[in-house]
Amino acid sequence: QVQLVESGGGLVQAGGSLRLSCRTSGRTVGNMAMGWFRQAPGKEREFVAAIDFKDVNTKYLDSVKGRFVISRTDVTGMLYLEMNRLKPEDTAVYYCAAGRMVGPSSDPALYDYWGQGTQVTVSS
Repeated sequence: QVQLVESGGGLVQAGGSLRLSCRTSGRTVGNMAMGWFRQAPGKEREFVAAIDFKDVNTKYLDSVKGRFVISRTDVTGMLYLEMNRLKPEDTAVYYCAAGRMVGPSSDPALYDYWGQGTQVTVSS
């Protein structure tokens, strides 16, 4: 089993930045792809970014490309999402996830483990 705990969410003004962290524990995630998803009130869970287990390939939602950066450090068991130039439409609960696939994926069904989420609120 893998446990995932997100942190770093909060309230920020539009144009600001936040860095989300996801701490992993239990089984190693070094051989797993990882990703970030988000869910806004009244909306479906949405893919944000993913990174493969080799820390080589990444994938992003079009609307966050150039603003968000996903990274991981398996030595410390951490996943990060650097979010810059935040917009009110980025407001959501952000979840980290880990899955036993090779490449980065936007399909939530491929992820086996999920965190509880951290709230990000961007004010206009």
